[in-house]
Amino acid sequence: MNIAIISLGCPKNQVDADVFCHALLKAGHTTVADPAQADAILINTCGFIESAKAEAIENILLACQYKQQNPGLKVVVTGCLAERYKQQIIQEIPEVDAVIGIGSNKAIPAILERVCTPGAGQVESYGPKSDMPLGGARIISTPQHYAYLKIAEGCNNRCHYCAIPLIRGPLRSRPLEDCVAEARWLAGEGVKELIVVAQDPTAYGEDWGRPGAVCDLLDALQAIDGIRWIRILYAYPERITDEFIAAMVRNPKVVPYLDLPIQHCNDEVLRAMNRRGGRAEIEDAIARLRAAIPGLTLRTTLIAGFPGETEEQYAELCDFVKKMQFDRLGCFAYSAEENTVAARMDGQLDEETRQRRADHIMELQAEVSAGKEKEKVGQTLECICDGVDGETGMYLLRSRADCPEIDGNVLTPADTPLETGAFYRVTVTDADTYDLYGYVEEKLED
Repeated sequence: MNIAIISLGCPKNQVDADVFCHALLKAGHTTVADPAQADAILINTCGFIESAKAEAIENILLACQYKQQNPGLKVVVTGCLAERYKQQIIQEIPEVDAVIGIGSNKAIPAILERVCTPGAGQVESYGPKSDMPLGGARIISTPQHYAYLKIAEGCNNRCHYCAIPLIRGPLRSRPLEDCVAEARWLAGEGVKELIVVAQDPTAYGEDWGRPGAVCDLLDALQAIDGIRWIRILYAYPERITDEFIAAMVRNPKVVPYLDLPIQHCNDEVLRAMNRRGGRAEIEDAIARLRAAIPGLTLRTTLIAGFPGETEEQYAELCDFVKKMQFDRLGCFAYSAEENTVAARMDGQLDEETRQRRADHIMELQAEVSAGKEKEKVGQTLECICDGVDGETGMYLLRSRADCPEIDGNVLTPADTPLETGAFYRVTVTDADTYDLYGYVEEKLED
């Protein structure tokens, strides 16, 4: 059977798709990029915030349209939206042939076979969240030179705005030996940049009673031949211990890059969000990181317009953005998610106010980011080549400061052939708000 897999959302969701794609290939199926050539379209959805849900529904409806040309086509929905809105999908989009919750991911090949049985009708399967595989044999859907390593599933933080624990369940850390074994396999497949992902990697091991186990994991990953860069997404400020910083410092493959999803800086808003610690703890974590790790790139995410956020609290957030000078920052307008504590709070702000505040913070950050990028002009950076940009014809490279699919690029002319996945020394000659421009000095040894 020809199967088109559409995976939406975060890198963790992509890893899930890599696992069940491998299972489908092992079962004898073939994957195709064009849904028009498929016998079945499998959509791995995101359901985290309103915009992600809208994108997922749009993709489901587009997939169902292919049934007009191919009446025998099967449309299967899995992932976060399927887990969160089980019966609603079946009821509101009757063209969908199967809805599979995350706890039934291991059964996807069998469910697909069942769906294709004449007279099967619509199929639903929702196993316990704890049945969601933490790992397993997978394909590599990213470019061959970098890959995501998922080290945990779920979350225990219980932030009041977040639906992740409702969708994915409590924290389940993947055994360290299993993580290392997969990392070795990835290195053997040519992966040179390993991106460690979880909802909160700094909580890794807490469910075993071993807080700080991520430090042991970094030590083990450092020893793997073939891996040159290790990047951590994400790190919560309250878990930035001196031991964690020391682990980053003593393992040179760990790039000086960290994403701290702080969400706000005002103590009252942080308490309303059920975040641990306040502004003092956030600033202390940032100060210790910057003091210990020269050239550290810090990225963060913020929420504007949280229920009850006053103009004064919002102004404090704006001043904080200007003061802290984050290298990268994303600000989102608050989205009220069903069944979360925040959705039931008083003081819900109108959509226009929420979006206006988020847009303004991004304008403030654009000035900061532009200044940070200009400071790099004249520097020589170690970069990895991601290939050629189809629009400009220039090579796209990334420095240690740039996470793929999230941050900017280092662009160089295509007059000298470069090798995708190879490392180069690049001298920066110009910069804009998010990207750098330069020329290649030399290729670096692996």
